[in-house]
Amino acid sequence: MRRVMLIALALAAALGVTASTATAETGVTPKTVTIGASFPLTGPASGYSVIPVAMKAYFSYINARKGPDGKRGVGGRQIVFKYYDDGYNPANSVQVVRRLVEQDNVFAVVGALGTEVNLAIRPYLNSKKVPHLFTATGATTFGKDTKTYPWTIGWLPNYQFEGRVYGQAIARNSPNAKIAVLYQNDDYGKDLVSGLEAGLGAKASNIVGKEGYEVTASDVRSQIAKLKATGASIFVIVATPKFAGQAYVFARVLGWNPPVIYTNSVSATDTILTATSTGGAGTLVNNTFSVQYAKDPANPKWDNDEAMKLYRQVMAKYAPTARVTDAFSLYGVATAHAFVQLLTKLGANPTRAGLMKAVRSWKEANPFLLPGNLQKTGPGDQFPVGCVQIAKYTNGVFAPVSALKCETIGT
Repeated sequence: MRRVMLIALALAAALGVTASTATAETGVTPKTVTIGASFPLTGPASGYSVIPVAMKAYFSYINARKGPDGKRGVGGRQIVFKYYDDGYNPANSVQVVRRLVEQDNVFAVVGALGTEVNLAIRPYLNSKKVPHLFTATGATTFGKDTKTYPWTIGWLPNYQFEGRVYGQAIARNSPNAKIAVLYQNDDYGKDLVSGLEAGLGAKASNIVGKEGYEVTASDVRSQIAKLKATGASIFVIVATPKFAGQAYVFARVLGWNPPVIYTNSVSATDTILTATSTGGAGTLVNNTFSVQYAKDPANPKWDNDEAMKLYRQVMAKYAPTARVTDAFSLYGVATAHAFVQLLTKLGANPTRAGLMKAVRSWKEANPFLLPGNLQKTGPGDQFPVGCVQIAKYTNGVFAPVSALKCETIGT
């Protein structure tokens, strides 16, 4: 038996195989870790296509620089990030993710975008026990239903919490105002509206108009016309960038000028609002309130911040054609940084199970988030980022109008 073992070890050495690499996890080699995701590079949500570009830029930076151990990448491994277009279509996403798992042999799926997209791919990834990390959606299910789907976790603040923050602010500041709501008619939109109504409490009856739209629709003009007819002075927009932009433009074209507009965070960025303003909405965008959880690259207050300087350096070198003030780009860098943090914790022999264990019990600052907004999970809390502040938009800059508000929701 001893002789057989010696022969086996000699053969392994001759083939360049070590004990650690002979039992390596799927997607992990001595030199690489391969991950991937699906994104809407085309279609109705293509405004988010900058996110994977920024993620890849940050991974390129990590691959080029030497870490504290003197090795490039993470522990000497290069991060290979593969992403494909799904057009924001869940059916396409399922095919893309199958390709990533069965052909590209990814270690994990990281950052896939869209509520319906992630709902569609979640059962498959959990059946295959592939880590499904940092879903680019705040749908509450991705932090609430972890017992049913142990291989899936979100990252950004959940939509019900965001909606409650809006509802509480409206009830406090405008208790008698009429409210009109435009929402995407899917789990994303319904989740946030549910939170809004919960935050309004007894004032939920002030919602005098609520219009949904389908993501396959060409525009939301008819919905805006109906909402204008309600006479509401507060407009809540729960929509992805294409339709959020249309909501502002059609409101102005139809002569509706609600003095207070709450636009959910997935569309409230300087890039989107600037384009909307020049595209026909004019100064109506200056009535916008939203929530923020990360540093805003469009706000000069962060210009001397060390993390923001790094972000700008990374984008300038590895994504030079991207708009550096775009908050979606910073989001991509922030989530890529979060993955690097977790991968680093896994040491010399990363495993899928180890990755999920690390993300399920986590407390670590992310330099791209607002100060005090920790990435934190543990028993009873599987929402990594749980703090937001309300900010008002004026001429290209969001200025905070509230302190950081945090919430923990049990699983």
